[in-house]
Amino acid sequence: MKNSYYIIIVFICVFLSCTTSKTAFPSTEKSVAAQGDTVRIANDELEYEVIIIDSGFNSWLNSRAFQRGYHSQAFLAAKNQLYVMEWNSRVMQPQRYDPNLYEMTINYDPTINYGYEVNYLIYNYMIYFQNTYNQILFGFVPIR
Repeated sequence: MKNSYYIIIVFICVFLSCTTSKTAFPSTEKSVAAQGDTVRIANDELEYEVIIIDSGFNSWLNSRAFQRGYHSQAFLAAKNQLYVMEWNSRVMQPQRYDPNLYEMTINYDPTINYGYEVNYLIYNYMIYFQNTYNQILFGFVPIR
């Protein structure tokens, strides 16, 4: 549960501080680093960063998630938009949903092309979150 706080805070801070234009992120500029239970995607030139800190996510990602390229970027972005909308809705209803799981809103703008890697990691974190914490954010949740 405590790790969920960090993830939510990181998502919020990252997406609120994003000052990029609505152009595609060049794939050659992205770097992905994983250390223990931390996954980081960064592009210093475009000033965006996503850090996912949750015990078990990195090992889950490496062992159970579909490989990169399995889903299209359009699929991942569409699913992320639905998941984030439901996530934000639950943040606004702390009396109904556990405020320890849904602490802060996520600012995910569907008009911005975050690139494949960002969408891939956010999508897989949402799948991991739903399976780990027995939550259903939207529709069918693949059990992996």
